[in-house]
Amino acid sequence: QVQLVESGGGSVQAGGSLRLSCAASGATVSSNCMAWFRQAPGKEREGVAAIFTGSGSTFYSDSVKGRFTLSQDNAKNTVYLQMNSLKPEDTAMYYCVAQGSCYGGVILSLSPAALRYWGQGTQVTVSS
Repeated sequence: QVQLVESGGGSVQAGGSLRLSCAASGATVSSNCMAWFRQAPGKEREGVAAIFTGSGSTFYSDSVKGRFTLSQDNAKNTVYLQMNSLKPEDTAMYYCVAQGSCYGGVILSLSPAALRYWGQGTQVTVSS
């Protein structure tokens, strides 16, 4: 059973930065797709970033490209989402997802129901 635990959320002002962490247990992150989805109040859950840890290939949604950066630490079985230049519209609950493949980035467009392993989420609030 894969368990994912997110941390690093918080409240920041617009223009600020946060780094989210997703620690995995029960499976290695070294050859899987680790993705971040987010859900704002009243909105559908959306994919924002994914990394295939076997190759280091990364994928980003247009809304975060150039501002968010993924990285991995295989020794800690952890992936990180560095979020810079945060905007109020980035306010959401952020969830970590583990999947066998990033499907060339298509994972970010998949329905949440199609993804098996989820963390409990960490809240990010950006004030203007």
